[in-house]
Amino acid sequence: MPDWLALYYDRPVELTHGEGRHVWDADGNRYLDFFGGILTTMTAHALPEVTKAVSEQAGRLIHSSTLYLNRPMIELAERIAALSGIPEARVFFTTSGTEANDTALLLATAYRRSNQILAMRNSYHGRSFSTVSITGNRGWSPTSLSPLQTYYVHGAVRTRGPFAHLSDAEFTAACVADLEDVLGQARGQMAALIAEPVQGVGGFTSPPDGLYGAFREVLDRHGILWISDEVQTGWGRTGDNFWGWQAHAQNGPPDILTFAKGIGNGMSVGGVVARAEVMNCIDTNSISTFGGSPVTMAAGLANLTYLLEHDLQGNARRVGGLLLERLRAIAAAVPAVREVRGRGLMAGLELAKPGTDQADPDAATAVLEAAREGGLLVGKGGGYNTSVLRIAPPLSLTVAEAEEGAEILERALRSVV
Repeated sequence: MPDWLALYYDRPVELTHGEGRHVWDADGNRYLDFFGGILTTMTAHALPEVTKAVSEQAGRLIHSSTLYLNRPMIELAERIAALSGIPEARVFFTTSGTEANDTALLLATAYRRSNQILAMRNSYHGRSFSTVSITGNRGWSPTSLSPLQTYYVHGAVRTRGPFAHLSDAEFTAACVADLEDVLGQARGQMAALIAEPVQGVGGFTSPPDGLYGAFREVLDRHGILWISDEVQTGWGRTGDNFWGWQAHAQNGPPDILTFAKGIGNGMSVGGVVARAEVMNCIDTNSISTFGGSPVTMAAGLANLTYLLEHDLQGNARRVGGLLLERLRAIAAAVPAVREVRGRGLMAGLELAKPGTDQADPDAATAVLEAAREGGLLVGKGGGYNTSVLRIAPPLSLTVAEAEEGAEILERALRSVV
C-alpha cells in the first residue's frame, strides 16, 4: 500500500463485521459507529433488506456493464430522477462520488464550451485529476496542475474569514458581491459553479440558507450552470431537507446534482442527475463498466426503499436535533470546543486552543483516539488544519445510542482538553 494512504489511529483498526449502528474489530472490541465509513453506511450495518437484495441479485447476475440494460438500474434511475427535483432529469451511474463529480465537470465544460469553473473555498470534491483541481482544501489537493481554470469564491464557511462578523443577510450580500467581482476577472464565459451544500471534508461547514439561491440569480444572468455536490448531504441526512440544495431553493433546483456514498449503504454507487439538455450534450460514445452494476443497483433500490418507508429523514431531524443539543451543552463546559455546527445527523465539533480562534489539530487527533478507546468511532476534517471532529452516524440512530455516543465523546474531550 502507498505511504500516502491515510489511516486513522496510531494503531489502525481492522473492522471485521457490523450490525445496526455498531462495528467490531479483529480483537473483538465493539464500537458505536458515528462515522459510517465516511457517511456511506447510511441506514445500518448489515441491513437485512440490503444484504438480501445483494445476495439474490448476485445469484442471478453480478455484472453486465451499461452496454446492456438491467432492471434494477432503470428502476433506481427512475426513482432518483423523480426525487431529484430537476425537471426532465436524466441519471448516469458511476462507482464513486469522485467519478460522479468528474462526470459533472465533463458535462458542464462540454455544454458551455469552457474549462473555467467556480468552486468554493475549503471545498472537497474527490481525488481524480479534475476533481483535485477544483478542491479548495490544500490537505487534499496534491498538485496545482489542472485541466481546468478554477476561481474560488467566499461563502461556504460561515464563522471564519473576512465576512464572519456580518449578519446572515450581510454575509450573503457580501458573498454575492464577491462572486460578481470574481466573474468580472474571468476571461470568456464560465462553465459552472460546483458547491457542497454542507462541506464534508471541510468540517461540516455551511453558508446561511439561501446563499446558493442568491448565487443562482447571478449565475443565471451569465448562463452559468450550478452543480450541487450531494455526495455527503443527500438522502435526508440533514433532516430538514432530502437534498442539501433545498435549503437554497428560492430560485429553483441545480442544473446538475451529484450523489454517492449513502445510497449504496456501503456498495460502490455514485451518479449524476442533470436536466436532459445538459446530460445529452455529449456527442460521443460513453459507458460505465461498473457503474449501474446489477448488484449495486439492487442494493441501492433496497436501501432507498428502506430509507423512505422508515422515514429516516425524519429520524435524522429528530434524533439529530437532540444530539446537536447535547453536543452544544457539552461544548459549553469545554473551552477547547470553538463551535458545534451542523444539521440533522451531520455534526461538527471544531477544536481550538482555549481563548483563541487558533485551530488545534493535535487536540482533535487526541480526542479521536480517546473516543476510540471509549468505544466510539468518529471522523475528522476541517480545512487544511483538520481540527474538526465529524459526526455522521447511520440515519437509523436511536435516541439511546445518540446519548451513549455523546457521553463517550464528552469523556474523551474532558480527558484530553
